[in-house]
Amino acid sequence: MRLNTSSLSTLVLLAIASLSTTSAASSSSQFAVPRRAFVSKIDTKEQVVSQLETSSSSLLTNTRGGSSTDDAATTTMSKETGLPPAAKLLIGAGGIYGAFLYYGSLQEDVFRYTAADGTQFKQAWFLQVLEALANVLVGFVGMQLTGATKNIPQMAFAISGASQVSAKACTSLALANGLSFPIATLAKSGKMAPVMFGSLILGGATYTLREYLQVALIIGGTAVVSMGKKKGGGSASSLIGVAYIILSLVLDGVTAGFQKRLKAETAKAGVKPKPYDFMFWTNLYMCLTAMVISGGLGEVGTGLAYCAGNPEILEKIIKFAICSAVGQSFIFYTIANFDPLILSTVTTTRKIFSVLLSIFLKGHTLSLTGWTGIAMACSGILSEMHAKMSGKAKAH
Repeated sequence: MRLNTSSLSTLVLLAIASLSTTSAASSSSQFAVPRRAFVSKIDTKEQVVSQLETSSSSLLTNTRGGSSTDDAATTTMSKETGLPPAAKLLIGAGGIYGAFLYYGSLQEDVFRYTAADGTQFKQAWFLQVLEALANVLVGFVGMQLTGATKNIPQMAFAISGASQVSAKACTSLALANGLSFPIATLAKSGKMAPVMFGSLILGGATYTLREYLQVALIIGGTAVVSMGKKKGGGSASSLIGVAYIILSLVLDGVTAGFQKRLKAETAKAGVKPKPYDFMFWTNLYMCLTAMVISGGLGEVGTGLAYCAGNPEILEKIIKFAICSAVGQSFIFYTIANFDPLILSTVTTTRKIFSVLLSIFLKGHTLSLTGWTGIAMACSGILSEMHAKMSGKAKAH
């Protein structure tokens, strides 16, 4: 069979067209998988960013491919899904202020409450059980959402939790025994005093003149406020309250040491607990410690009976526990998004506002001497905060 030129040309063209179609299909199938993988990768990153903004940059860096287009797309998504720093600060600081200002007000209300028969709520350890329990529940939910860390050193958390709840219980016992909320709050702002004392005696540490003056202003101002407050009855109870607040400060110093040991133990174990790990495990051991002590003191039964007979105080205690859990969540949110100095500034100024709100809203009356003490203590607190900020600026 003979083929003319026209037929041969037609056959060649058909063959080339067929090869081109096959090649295009093959090429398309080769590039289809990377394209799907790329889209899948972007979707995964987007979910990580939305679920955990605080660690988005590191997660995105670890999952990036080598393509510059991939990097650009990832960076664009990070900017689109993340809140601006000002909004995050407003959320964190606003949450801390709102939760803990109300928390302080409720704590004062609980221990100033007087029932119809003239009795008052004295079960400080039982109160710690309920507060820690609320934090355990919120911490557990947060831990499930963000993922629990394995192989956490339990003994270190147990010791730290027991020390923390003891310090908090002593503060509550100070209020239950007649120490006013403003004085207790100002005294607790002098946490540096027992730390300095212990370091000087045991560690041979040295401090600047400014640091000594800061502590002296806080402690001296607190003493002046107590002298400038108009006297009522129950001076013996106030002395017991002072003893408890001093014990609380000592336990704060002990807790600081245990927390350093906790960090060392977790580093030694090669684990890095997440914020909600800290919240859950610390408060779990706080709750267990408080349950044992309150049970031994018989506070569980008397506390439940008092709350059952006085529903209005039960409502305050429930709100108090919720505020504690919500406030701690906002603290962890702020830690995750900002430098610790920002958190220190927020919590320090919050204490000052708590004192002032208590004075103006709870009927505390101060003489000129008392207001002088307030000014002294607040000056010491603000000076300490300024020193931290200046030190941070120099470090940069």
